[in-house]
Amino acid sequence: VCRTSCCCPTMKVPTSDSTRRASSANRSGVISSVDGAVVGIGLLYAHTYGEPSTPNDFFESLKQIAPELLIVDDRCLCIPDLAVNSATKADIQLYSTGYAKIVDLNFGGYAFLRDDMEYRAARLSFNAAHHEEIERAYKDAIGKRAKFVYQDSDWLDTDTPVPAWERYLERIERSLLQSLEQRILLNQIYADMLPAEIQLSGGFQTWRFNIRVKNKGQVLQKIFSSGLFASSHYVSLAGIMDDGHAPHAEALAKNVVNLFNDHHFTAEQAEQICKVILENLA
Repeated sequence: VCRTSCCCPTMKVPTSDSTRRASSANRSGVISSVDGAVVGIGLLYAHTYGEPSTPNDFFESLKQIAPELLIVDDRCLCIPDLAVNSATKADIQLYSTGYAKIVDLNFGGYAFLRDDMEYRAARLSFNAAHHEEIERAYKDAIGKRAKFVYQDSDWLDTDTPVPAWERYLERIERSLLQSLEQRILLNQIYADMLPAEIQLSGGFQTWRFNIRVKNKGQVLQKIFSSGLFASSHYVSLAGIMDDGHAPHAEALAKNVVNLFNDHHFTAEQAEQICKVILENLA
């Protein structure tokens, strides 16, 4: 087990720059790109909305093509497991307890590493201005749909104090119970009040409760003007972090609204937002 103050402190280059990102929507494309290619550092498998299944067949296929490939199973949006999954074919299982995660301690994370891997914590120079600059550059690239060119700098803060594992584990267990109780309560309201045809399937509804609507912009505008809040599915990074086209990601970005189901939202607000959505469905 390794504990992290941000993501993995040894991975200073952003994951999208140092790895191939993969999700359930583009596994075949990743296999095609790895087959016969010069393999880089590795692959980061992101669990969309925290959907928990582990694609071990996919991981094994990649390892057969490139045994040296480092596979990071990014479970930061999943319910955090407190013991290693012995059946996983990934080299690293990564969890987060940072802001807006299922267990939101507003800091930290941890990872389970393959037995023969060595973890060495890093202490890196940090400059807050560099962090602000890379965030500005990243958001500017997204806004303009332009290629993001990574420039190395001292943007990563690795100095956050890390508590003893036993104390950290206790906080995770306590917060997880409260978090899941709240999510069960609010998800039931959403499931009961909203049409089933706009709801994503259950495995995708733990981190947020997600719906697909034809008029996302209008629905969000009505939500905000009613004094409520929701979030929009993140835009596709195809053409920004890498070349190519990502039709699945683009379709999700066009239609998906994320409804909050954590401690920032109440049952009364959940009922109110359902009424707003129902009044404005196209």
